[in-house]
Amino acid sequence: MPCSEWALVGLMTRLFCRLRRRIGRQVYCKMAETDKKTVVYLLIAAEAAGQRLDNFLIRHCKGVPKSHLYRVLRSGEVRVNKKRAAADYRLQEGDRLRLPPMRVATRTEHGTGIPSNLPTLPILYEDTSLLVIAKPSGLAVHGGSGVSLGVIEALRRQRPEAKFLELAHRLDRETSGVLLLGKKRSALARLHDMFREAGSVVDKRYLALARGRWLEPVRQVKLPLHKYLTGEGERRVRVDHTEGKNAHTVFRLVARWARFSLLEGQLKTGRTHQLRVHLAHLGYPILGDDKYGDFALNRALRKEGLQRMALHAASMAFPHPGEDRRLFLAAPLPGELRDFLRYLDVAEKREYLADNFSPFWA
Repeated sequence: MPCSEWALVGLMTRLFCRLRRRIGRQVYCKMAETDKKTVVYLLIAAEAAGQRLDNFLIRHCKGVPKSHLYRVLRSGEVRVNKKRAAADYRLQEGDRLRLPPMRVATRTEHGTGIPSNLPTLPILYEDTSLLVIAKPSGLAVHGGSGVSLGVIEALRRQRPEAKFLELAHRLDRETSGVLLLGKKRSALARLHDMFREAGSVVDKRYLALARGRWLEPVRQVKLPLHKYLTGEGERRVRVDHTEGKNAHTVFRLVARWARFSLLEGQLKTGRTHQLRVHLAHLGYPILGDDKYGDFALNRALRKEGLQRMALHAASMAFPHPGEDRRLFLAAPLPGELRDFLRYLDVAEKREYLADNFSPFWA
C-alpha cells in the first residue's frame, strides 16, 4: 500500500478514536446527570429491623446482581445515617438508608415485575404473625438457581399490601403441602429457632408413596447424612457414617399394595432431603423422585398417571410464635395423588391399611 494511503488510514483511525472518546464523555455526563436524580432514601421500619444490611439490599434491589450490591457496599456508596456501613450491619428501626443509583431489571405488570399467570395459593391459616399455605407440587419456594418464579413471587402478587412475608422453612420444588411464612420479623425469628430444634418442638409429618412392600408397622431410622456436589455441580445427599450428620426419621406404614407402600414419615431432625435419602438407602425410593428414585420405574409410572414425585408435607404441629398455644395444621392430599391411589386400589388389591388411617383417597 502506498505511503499516502497508510497516512490516510492512520488519520481516519485517530479521528475515530477521538470521536469515540468524545461520545463516551457525553454519554457519561448524561448518565451522571440522570443518576444524581435517582438516589433513594429509605427509612427502616420495624418489619426490617434486625436484618443484615446486605440481605436487606438483596431483597429490596430486585434485579441488581449481588456482585454489584457488594461493590457499592465496599465503596461506601450505601450509607446508613450518613455513615459507611459494613455488609453485616444489623439494621435498626428508624435508620435512614441512602441507596446510590442502580440499574434494575425491567419491571412489568404495572410496576410489580411479577407475571399475571402465577397460581393463587390456598391459605390454610393466617393471623397477624404468620401465614400458612398449601404449596402445590412443581412450584419452587422462591425464584433463583434457574427458577424465575416461586411461592414468594406468587404471594407478593396475591398480597400486594403485605409489608413483610418471608419463608420460615423450605419444601423441595416437587413436594406439596404445608409451608409456613412469617408476617413479622419477630415471629420469623422464633419460627427459625423452632425449626433448628426440629423434632423436639415441631412435629412435621409427610406422606410418601414408595417402591416395594414395606412390612413393619413402625420403624425408627437413624442414618447420618452428608451433603456433597456431583461432578456437574448439583447438590446431593447420601448416607455417610464417617462425615454425615445425625438424621432421625420415624416411618409408619399407612397402606400397602403389591408393588408399592404408602408411608407416613415423621421428621425428628431437619436435614436436607432427609426422608427421600433415608427411603432410597433402605431400598424403598419415593415414586417420581428424579434425584434418588428408580428412574426406569418413574418413566413407566408416567404412563400409569403419576406425573410428579409422590411426597406430600401432610401436617405440622408447633407452638404459636407469638401466643401461648400450639397449632396443628394439615394440607389435604392433592388431587393427582388421590387419583393415583384410587388407581392402585383398582389395578392392585390393597393388602394392608393401618388401623388409625381411613382410606382418605377413596
